[in-house]
Amino acid sequence: MAKGKNKGKRLNKKQLVEMLSTFFKQNPNETYSYKQIFKKLNIEQHPVKMLAIDILEDMTWDDFLAKEGDGKYRLNLQGQVTEGTFIRKANGKNSFIPDGSDKPVFVAERNSLFALNGDRVRVTMMARREKHIKEAMVIEILKRAHDQFVGTLKVEKNYAFLISDSKMFVHDIFIPKRKLKNGKTGDKAVVKITEWPSKDSKNIVGEVVDILGQTGENNTEMHAILAQYGLPYKYPKNVEDAAKKIDPGITPEEIARREDFRDVCTFTIDPKDAKDFDDALSIKILTPHPLPRGGEQKTSPRGGLEGVLYEVGVHIADVSHYVKEGSIIDKEAVKRATSVYLVDRTIPMLPERLCNFICSLRPDEEKLCYSVVFKLDGEANIKDWRLVHTVIKSNRRFAYEEVQEILEKNGVKDGTGEPAPHKKKYEGEFAREIIILDALAKQLRKRRFNNGAVKFDREELHFDIDEKGKPTRCYYKKSKDANKLIEEFMLLANRTVAESIGGGKKKGQKPKTFVYRIHDQPDPTKLENLRQFAAKFGYRIKTSGTKGAISRSLNKLMDDSNGRREQKAIEMVALRAMMKAKYSTQNIGHYGLAFDYYTHFTSPIRRYPDTMVHRLLTRYQEGGRSANRDHYEELSEHSSDMEQIAQQAERESIKYKMVEFMSDKIGMEFDAHISGLTSYGVYAEIDENHCEGMIPIHDLDDDYYEFDENNYVLVGRRHHHQYQLGDDIRIRVARANIEKRQLDFTLAD
Repeated sequence: MAKGKNKGKRLNKKQLVEMLSTFFKQNPNETYSYKQIFKKLNIEQHPVKMLAIDILEDMTWDDFLAKEGDGKYRLNLQGQVTEGTFIRKANGKNSFIPDGSDKPVFVAERNSLFALNGDRVRVTMMARREKHIKEAMVIEILKRAHDQFVGTLKVEKNYAFLISDSKMFVHDIFIPKRKLKNGKTGDKAVVKITEWPSKDSKNIVGEVVDILGQTGENNTEMHAILAQYGLPYKYPKNVEDAAKKIDPGITPEEIARREDFRDVCTFTIDPKDAKDFDDALSIKILTPHPLPRGGEQKTSPRGGLEGVLYEVGVHIADVSHYVKEGSIIDKEAVKRATSVYLVDRTIPMLPERLCNFICSLRPDEEKLCYSVVFKLDGEANIKDWRLVHTVIKSNRRFAYEEVQEILEKNGVKDGTGEPAPHKKKYEGEFAREIIILDALAKQLRKRRFNNGAVKFDREELHFDIDEKGKPTRCYYKKSKDANKLIEEFMLLANRTVAESIGGGKKKGQKPKTFVYRIHDQPDPTKLENLRQFAAKFGYRIKTSGTKGAISRSLNKLMDDSNGRREQKAIEMVALRAMMKAKYSTQNIGHYGLAFDYYTHFTSPIRRYPDTMVHRLLTRYQEGGRSANRDHYEELSEHSSDMEQIAQQAERESIKYKMVEFMSDKIGMEFDAHISGLTSYGVYAEIDENHCEGMIPIHDLDDDYYEFDENNYVLVGRRHHHQYQLGDDIRIRVARANIEKRQLDFTLAD
């Protein structure tokens, strides 16, 4: 548009509408901010700018334009009919997510065509009514997300129903009496849909596939959670039979092909109840150490690790040696993609004979491994490294608590590799080796945060469970030095092997196909929300600049808020700003860890991507050509999806145990804090035991409350009383519905 064209007489609304329409039609694929639009159209007068903003909003309302973030617009290229995913809500506020967008469109129940959560659907956008939100109508269900559902049977004289656990059905599922599989009223069952609703009949008809047991029994409920998410709750017999045929013996020929670590000091460090030990650490001192074993302490000017070289081996169970690609065991592992960790059990990716016996790096047993062996100096700098197939023999199986006790018993704090000055010698089995590894890990950790890694030391909720599966205690477990020791060496191994493939290519050479663990930068809009939220408590953070500058600013926020009343609230809002990590053959780096290249290599017993990585590394070590990228991308996407589903099931089991734990505490009062806010209620976490429940919005009857989503606050319309994330409150336990996995509180005062 020519300069100066709009400088004279003021444009009227009709002219401005025409000008804006033409501009966006001529630039259909571009997104523009207010400033860019004004500059391109040479709009300089303030009243015309204000009128243009109003018109842009009207055009967005009419779906001519699509709004991208705050004050950015583009031409809406989406037609009236479009495809995407249907999201069903128990409260009837269903929505539709168009392909290529994350913005939901409301779908009223009468316009849902009985679509269920996750179904792929085709919709038509409805004509916008004045002062009403955008709505869509489902016109076709393209693909059902699920055809099996879990619920409780209700058996009548001539027919039966399944009352679904998912609370997502408008109607219960009708089951003909002959299709009940001897199920009785009160049984939890898995039902397969045989007939979906239609114009002629609104009934959903199904048949019982499996009876899980009586509602309320621990095993029944855990299996129901797994079945609800489409996860297996038993192992196929043919897969277990195949595992039984695997010979666990190691031949002399196999040992000869490998580097022998059987005489090197090696041990595993895992949770006390673990059985699948898929990683071990070995350590060998390559140059004389300033501290003789068990002797008097001699300190060097810069600490006990100065001037020493160590060989540290990160040894990982060689699952791919036993599980061949395309075998019956491999196909089952692909389907599962991950082990699932419910509160009281593990549902393994591999048959028990493999994960707990043949592959598990049990003490005093010869085991095959794939190892990353590092030569490190006293400051944990890598002087050399190699990737080798090995045979090991672990000297000791440690639990995290045992290692932590050794570190504390020796007064270790500063990461010098020595006991505290008041100690005369190392105390505890393999104490010297553990303390040296701890010192090296602390150097690695310090360097990682200096390079811009994000510091989220999240606590994990744990339960003590009795022999019947009933929770007797609920508590948070914080990661200590023993956990961080293992974590740092696993991160180092994962990063190093990823760099060897992704970063080792010659200039102009296409990188070989590989499976990376990637993590994108934070969502800019959510990061801005965090900035505004943190500002209310007097904190400042960067939302623009380099990746390192932003992550260091986030870390400072975490450190500054640590131990303060608002800590959990700030952590929660910060976590929401983070993107989800996933698997991909397209590397973009890992933002949270500040690594340019990262993968998962260290847990092939419980994660399928690690097995893929082992196979690819072996292939390339043997001089093989680059693998099929499309095949590995498909497996990566499936693994990412299954990881999310497994996490949902794990959270559901925690929720169930929370409700069960609180079921005998109805009417009791507890100190709590607000852990979440929605338009329908306030989530509160009890300070004493960390159980979370909800105060329904209708119980806040002293005012009419409105939800301010950006500021995470409920505000009373008349009295302006506020409920904000992190606020301390006193609650009373009102209801504990185990069947619905729902815990309800009321305000005690």
